[in-house]
Amino acid sequence: MTTPSTTAAPAGTGDAPDTGTAKAGRPLGTRIAALAGGGVMRVVLILVALFWLMPTVGLFLSSLRSEDKIAATGWWKIFTVPSELTFDNYSRLLDNPTFTDSLLSTVLITVPSTVLVVVIGSLAGYAFAWMEFPGRDWWFLLVVGLLVVPVQVALIPVSKLFGVVGIFETTFGVIIFHTAFGLPFAIFLLRNFFAEIPRELLEAARLDGAGEIRLFTRVVMPLGGPAIASLGIFQFLWVWNDMLVALIFADSGSPPITVALQQQVRQFGNNIDVLAPGAFMSMVIPLAVFFAFQRQFVSGVMAGAVK
Repeated sequence: MTTPSTTAAPAGTGDAPDTGTAKAGRPLGTRIAALAGGGVMRVVLILVALFWLMPTVGLFLSSLRSEDKIAATGWWKIFTVPSELTFDNYSRLLDNPTFTDSLLSTVLITVPSTVLVVVIGSLAGYAFAWMEFPGRDWWFLLVVGLLVVPVQVALIPVSKLFGVVGIFETTFGVIIFHTAFGLPFAIFLLRNFFAEIPRELLEAARLDGAGEIRLFTRVVMPLGGPAIASLGIFQFLWVWNDMLVALIFADSGSPPITVALQQQVRQFGNNIDVLAPGAFMSMVIPLAVFFAFQRQFVSGVMAGAVK
C-alpha cells in the first residue's frame, strides 16, 4: 500500500500570517491609532501641555522679577540667574488697598452669581424635566432662544433699567446681570441632564412617599452632582474673568480685579511690575476652584458624552 507523498509547503506560506505584510497592509488611520495608544502620544500630550502652560509660567516668573530686570531681559533669564527672584512685587501689591478691595469685590460678585445660577438653574431644570405645568415646552423653547442673545445687545437697555431702579454701578446690579445671563445655559444644561435620570427611580421614590422637594434634594441632586459641579465651574470662571460687564455696571470706587488691573496701567508704560503679580494672583483662585472640582467636572463631561 503506497502512502501518498506530501509536498512541503514553501517557507512563509503557512498558516502564520506575515507580520510585516499585515502591518504594511493596514490603513493609515489604524496605524496612527495604534501609535496614539502607546508612548508616542503620551510624549506629544506632555509637550502640548508644557507649551500650553508656558505663558502662565512666564507670567509667574516675570512677577518674581524687578521692573528693571523685566525691561532688560526675558523671564527665561531667571534660570541662569536665580538670584533675581524676589517677592517685592507681591508685597507692594498686597499693601495696595486698591488691589485688595478689588479682590474682595470680585469675590462678592462671583460667589453670589455662581450660587444663584446653580440653585435657580437646578430647580428650573428639574421642573422642566419632570414636572407638568401649562406651557412647559413653550417656556423651555423660550429659554433655549435666550441662549443666542449676546451680552452686548443688552448693555444699553439694561443700563437704563438699572439707572431707573437705582442699582446701576452697584455690586447687586452686577450680580443680577450675571445671574440673568447665566440662567439660560444653566437651565438648558441641567434640564437635559436631569431628563436622563431613569423614570423608574423617581417613581419608586414617589411610591415611598417622597414629595417633589424631597425627591429633588435626595435623588436628583446627588445624581446630578457632576453636571452641577461643571456648571458651577463654568459660571465661576466666566464671572471671575469678566471685564466688559464689570467695566460698565460695577462700582467705580471698588471695581473687580479685572477692571482694577486695567486701571493700574501707567501712561506711556506697561507697568508690568504691577500687572504681572496682579494677573497671576487673579489666576490662582480660578485654578484652585477648577482643580478642587476637577473630578466632578470630568465626571460631568464623561456622563454627558455617554448620554
